[in-house]
Amino acid sequence: MKRLFLILIPLTMMMSGCADHAPNPFFTDYNTPFDVPPFDRIDDEHFLPAIEEGIRQHQAEIDDIINDPEPPTYENTIVAYDQAGGLLRMVTPVFRGLRSAETNPRLQEIAREATPMLSAHSNAIRMNQDLFARIQAVYEQRNELELDKEQMRVVEMYYRDFERSGAALAEAEREQLSKLNERMSMISLQLGENQLAETNAFQLKLETEEDLVGLPESVRSAAAEAAEKAGVDALGIVTLHNPSWIPFLRYSERRDLREKVFTAYFMRGDNDNEHDNKELFSELMQRRQEMSRLLGFNNYAEYFQAIQMAEKPENVYDFLYEIWEPSLELAKQERDQMQAIIEREGGDFDLEPWDWWYYAEILRKEQYDLEDAELKPYFAIENVREGNFLLANKLFGLTFEPRPEVPVYHEEVEAFEVFDQDGSHLGILFIDPHPRPGKRGGAWCGTYRSGAYEDGEKIHPIVTIVMNFSRPSGGKPALLTWDETTTYFHEFGHALHNFFADGRYRRTSRSVPRDFVELPSQILENFAGEPRLLNKYALHYETGERMPDRLQEKMRNAEFFNQGFINTEYIAAAILDMDWHTARHGNEIDVRAFEEESLRNMGLIKEIKPRYRTTYFGHIFGTGYAAGYYVYRWAGVLDADAFMAFKESDDLFNQELAERFRKYILAENALRDGMEAYVKFRGQEPDIEPFLVRSGLK
Repeated sequence: MKRLFLILIPLTMMMSGCADHAPNPFFTDYNTPFDVPPFDRIDDEHFLPAIEEGIRQHQAEIDDIINDPEPPTYENTIVAYDQAGGLLRMVTPVFRGLRSAETNPRLQEIAREATPMLSAHSNAIRMNQDLFARIQAVYEQRNELELDKEQMRVVEMYYRDFERSGAALAEAEREQLSKLNERMSMISLQLGENQLAETNAFQLKLETEEDLVGLPESVRSAAAEAAEKAGVDALGIVTLHNPSWIPFLRYSERRDLREKVFTAYFMRGDNDNEHDNKELFSELMQRRQEMSRLLGFNNYAEYFQAIQMAEKPENVYDFLYEIWEPSLELAKQERDQMQAIIEREGGDFDLEPWDWWYYAEILRKEQYDLEDAELKPYFAIENVREGNFLLANKLFGLTFEPRPEVPVYHEEVEAFEVFDQDGSHLGILFIDPHPRPGKRGGAWCGTYRSGAYEDGEKIHPIVTIVMNFSRPSGGKPALLTWDETTTYFHEFGHALHNFFADGRYRRTSRSVPRDFVELPSQILENFAGEPRLLNKYALHYETGERMPDRLQEKMRNAEFFNQGFINTEYIAAAILDMDWHTARHGNEIDVRAFEEESLRNMGLIKEIKPRYRTTYFGHIFGTGYAAGYYVYRWAGVLDADAFMAFKESDDLFNQELAERFRKYILAENALRDGMEAYVKFRGQEPDIEPFLVRSGLK
């Protein structure tokens, strides 16, 4: 793919960056396999000059659109705007991707300088009155332009984008909104940096054998290797990365140490130190409230949900509370069962949040004769990866080939070329599996290049899935928990969505409501435990034998175990998110008091904390899931019903259904609203019954 804008770049700028004057890779052809970013040649100092030049070029392209003497048309305004900003599209995904997966103090410093520049640039475009006038002119005559369905949606979506960005406001209000946007972008950046710092700051030293009591050998080995890697003189350490703290809470018999670890985890961002997030989050809520009212909404939730399937906050609350009440009742039953174990063992204390994981494991062993340690040998990370690849092949005919020649940004990252069912190139997939100090927590899917068309030529995507899964330890490969295994399938589902999205325009490629976007990911989780697939990838890491039927039966029997806790902690966080974004906030917000009142009003029991407390609720620091954390359960209704179609067909890999899913849900999502697309696939609107049954709520 040639970059014609290169002729505009002065030689001095092309050479800017490192002291040895190595050319800035963003200002030259990549000359890499599949045109992937040349991570081996990109230096931190390359980013700022490339971002600055990208902004300059993008603004020049916008000026060309505005100054075109011809009347506004679909081609000279809508398509020209859709295609503008090529250099920024190159550099910003790489910059943001590395900031999330492999950051360092210099990248964070650059981000603090670049973020307000990018925000101001975005504001200058989305609030540009001359540009908006041309887009509005095309919008108003759209019915006379003989546009096809996708072109019509491009026009309507861009017009809506500009309206929602404040282009129709008076000048004073536009200026006010622009300042709000710039400030909110900086707050979101700082909240995330603080969260990462708080996560990396904690280490619990395990210094004696007594500190290790109850821990399986695999957990001990992982803790010991973590200590060695961190240069800590101890038998092991526990960190706040999920593969470390979760198994410690699950197995450690040291209740006092469990309390220390859990307290450190749920107090992140709330320690009244230099990385405290309370004041920043309070300001973010106030700024979002101001923004929403400027745009004509009562609150941010109304603003966000106006373009989602849910449509309005009342519908979200109704949905959440419909599953909240049975979830909470089930959680209370689970609590009582665990309290009975404590009393049976002679414990003179009430169950607390740091006890739940430990006694849940005991309860699972007693009720289902199943321990996590029994399952993990069958989920070596390479086998789980192959299980994902096999599923994609069975459903869609895809194949995957390792490409060691492709440059990557860290030695742990693997690159694969993805081939479509006809053998044609579909894209490149990066897989980044393990936690590092420079990687934020959780798991996600992103792109270093989105799929699109330029001058009628297909631009194939470069997709990345990033996780924080258990590392190899004790001479064994990385052995995943069942939760980690299903998370792998989840993120891989997002990757498939990126590969298959086939909009002709950038605005309509993989463009779906936020409460629809989890359907493509969550449906794959349903396949993960099905025997026809499980028997192919759940192979013992030493013997290669498939998981025995008796163990698979135990897994199925335990399917509903701990669902009260799982649903309750999730929905509590979703309601907390909604409460934050529907409240009328004053000039001062006591974050702790607001959170406590929210949890008290919903009736959350003291033994369970929400999955995310306010000060480390990374999903809502940015705009992606703010007032939208509910979407995982909303899409859960869709994915449970969609998977039921495969089950009812008596063919797990039903090719007709898979083709319809690819066409209507993954590829043509630019053409339809979420529910219309779903009905095209399923033939009916979703039934909530499969979701309730799967969640153990009915």
